[in-house]
Amino acid sequence: MATLLYILLGIIVLILFLAIIAPKTYDVSRSIEIDRSKGEVFNYLKYLKNMDEWSPWAKKDPDMEKKFTGTDGESGAVSYWNGNKDVGEGEQEIKKVVDGERIESELRFLKPWKSTSDCYTKVADVGSGKTKVTWGFSGNNKFPMSIMTLFMSMDKMVGKDFEEGLATLKTVLEK
Repeated sequence: MATLLYILLGIIVLILFLAIIAPKTYDVSRSIEIDRSKGEVFNYLKYLKNMDEWSPWAKKDPDMEKKFTGTDGESGAVSYWNGNKDVGEGEQEIKKVVDGERIESELRFLKPWKSTSDCYTKVADVGSGKTKVTWGFSGNNKFPMSIMTLFMSMDKMVGKDFEEGLATLKTVLEK
């Protein structure tokens, strides 16, 4: 009986230790240069409906259910999706638009697990009619998921999707 208590106490101490050292936040972003003016790029990016043309997740489930509410391109606009196991269910709401500079959104994932992340897209003029686009998201790792991040990298999980999406965005805008 005492051995069982020591084992149980050891497991509890291990979980507490892992919870203490686990990353509490994540921040993943990728950037690309697009051969279009900053204004053109920003005016395209601010509309949630345009994401269907370049989002890597739209490719993973072209038949996903989509709904839009609010005025697209403005604070309060919401894009809802419900798709296959690769895209899950959730919604993205535009929270703030800094005209010509940045779009800030909140991603609310409903399935396969509930979570909320802050998402952003920002543009910067790099000269010669080119624009640098940075797409990213950040959030908090809550217990017990925080422990999982010791063994898996959020950057590795979604970084390639961001790269794929930005490459497609570049292709779409440079046509």
